[in-house]
Amino acid sequence: MKTIFIVCLICLGNVIGHSQSPANDSNPDIDRLIALENAWNQAQLHRDPKALNDLVSSSFVYTDYDGTVMNKAQFMADLRDPNYRATLITNDNMRVFPYENVAIVIGRYHTKGVYKGKPFEHFGRFTDSWIHQNSKWQCIASHTTLIKK
Repeated sequence: MKTIFIVCLICLGNVIGHSQSPANDSNPDIDRLIALENAWNQAQLHRDPKALNDLVSSSFVYTDYDGTVMNKAQFMADLRDPNYRATLITNDNMRVFPYENVAIVIGRYHTKGVYKGKPFEHFGRFTDSWIHQNSKWQCIASHTTLIKK
């Protein structure tokens, strides 16, 4: 029984240590995921549904800062909303937590633009869950939290 407890503690230490690994580890997937996050911003900024379609999986789920939950079709339709015009979408303080075929990316975002004729500026945090399958990374879930308007 004592041996099982010690093995469990070692395993738990490995999981905790791995999950808290810094984003600057020498892992090419980390650089790739940061690049994909930035490509996502550009796709939204330039209203590019083809680019965004390739970045999110068919089972994608998005939870917006106001609690709205969207599937991929709804998220893509939202991209085409003529009432929304972003002029700035950036991320910073991104950290990647890689696991086998899965990664979690967290960071801060800053968006600016016009919605229904009124200017907006949002600062928030995001958590994106990515999966590596069929030789590519795709986001399977995204959640945003507004820090300030």
